[in-house]
Amino acid sequence: MKKSLTVMLTAVMSISLLAGCGKTTTPQETATTKPSENAAATPTPAPKKNNELNVYTALEDDQIKTYLESYKKAHPDMKINITRDSTGIVTAKLLAEKENPVADVVWGLAATSLLVLDQKQMLEGYSPKGVEKVSPEFKDTKNPTHWVGIDAWETAIIANKAELDKKKLPLPKSFDDLLKPEYKGLIVMPNPSSSGTGFLDVSGWIQLFGKDKAWQYMDKLHENIFQYVHSGSKPAKMAAAGEAAIGISFGYRGIQEKKKGAPVEVIFPSEGAGWDVEANALVKKKEIKPEAKEFLDWAISPEPMKEYNKNYAILSIKSDSNTIPEGYSKDPLKQLIKYDLNEAAKNRDSILAEWEKRYSTKSEPKK
Repeated sequence: MKKSLTVMLTAVMSISLLAGCGKTTTPQETATTKPSENAAATPTPAPKKNNELNVYTALEDDQIKTYLESYKKAHPDMKINITRDSTGIVTAKLLAEKENPVADVVWGLAATSLLVLDQKQMLEGYSPKGVEKVSPEFKDTKNPTHWVGIDAWETAIIANKAELDKKKLPLPKSFDDLLKPEYKGLIVMPNPSSSGTGFLDVSGWIQLFGKDKAWQYMDKLHENIFQYVHSGSKPAKMAAAGEAAIGISFGYRGIQEKKKGAPVEVIFPSEGAGWDVEANALVKKKEIKPEAKEFLDWAISPEPMKEYNKNYAILSIKSDSNTIPEGYSKDPLKQLIKYDLNEAAKNRDSILAEWEKRYSTKSEPKK
């Protein structure tokens, strides 16, 4: 099930500023010029400069400030209004605002969510500067592109070794291990309706095991679930704090908790990990700010790419300077399952409806 990323993602391959100026006229020309010609000769004013952008994102809170440093150095007068929440909540907010969009830019949202938005004609095509450097499997196939990826994140099991040792239980190594009866009531995972990580878990199981077997798997897993939470990072944090023995989360958050000294192990399941792409897009609206396009140019430029690489092992732009951050496997591509992002996006609504019907009784209350 583990292929190179190019093979895994083949299915995905599915501002100018106008300023005119009129010529200078002599008194004689002015005297004989018709009013309409006079109007045409009037210089066109340059587009009004905006100093404020509304950016919607599902990037982690502790990443955003660092990521933005190079942007703020280059654009010190720009005010960036960040609206940050879990993937499902950001996606729902964008859908709710379809007729009167607030966001100018989406930055670091799951590609599967952007595909849903694009299906509803909510994204404006724009190919940011440097897009030719982005691997084909990490960007839209349209020209201009409607979404462009920056990195990939994947499912990981975050296990509190201290808590499991107290109960004399082994560390789980696979998805199948999570079904063992001794883990009953010890597992937390994200609700896929509100969390992109939760959705890539559920959709990943469907593509990994097949539809029927996947729902059978989730029925059994449900027996061991203590709670479904509304954040992809929360299960890792709960495991780190000892509030749960096992959290189904994603690699970055588990690795960060371990670096802070939490007694956790970050386990990439032996069957292969579900995954998605953090991606950017321009929101379709009546007035598209040139600064929104400039932001998307910056978002795949070298400086932010270096910062993304400090947290994620798989980047959309391949470079000899790319590194594998501590905590990831030496070949992170091999741990990913074969996964069709377009298929996941197409079936998103039906998957979430079925999941809610079966398992929502164990979901934490919504805020």
